[in-house]
Amino acid sequence: EVQLVESGGGLVQAGGSLRLSCAASGFTFDDYAIGWFRQAPGKEREGVSCISSSDGSTYYADSVKGRFTISSDNAKNTVYLQMNSLKPEDTAVYYCASGLGGLDPILYDYWGQGTQVTVSS
Repeated sequence: EVQLVESGGGLVQAGGSLRLSCAASGFTFDDYAIGWFRQAPGKEREGVSCISSSDGSTYYADSVKGRFTISSDNAKNTVYLQMNSLKPEDTAVYYCASGLGGLDPILYDYWGQGTQVTVSS
């Protein structure tokens, strides 16, 4: 059974940092990309970042470039999203997903349950 479990969300002041984790199981980790997505109330789900588990290539949405860093620990089947210089507009439920790669949610098949990130001003 494929499982993706996010953790690390919380409440932080603007300018602060959080590190999200996505623990994956039930599939061959190296065969897929892992993406981070977020959805704020009343908005569509948007791609934040993704990483190819096989070659480590990464992609970022323009809105988070220079502030967020995605990384992968293949030995632990875990992907991290280090979020620095957080802004109130980063407030959303953050999801990780496994799939083909890129920042389009339609390219991902399996999703975690999400973790809430709230950035206060």
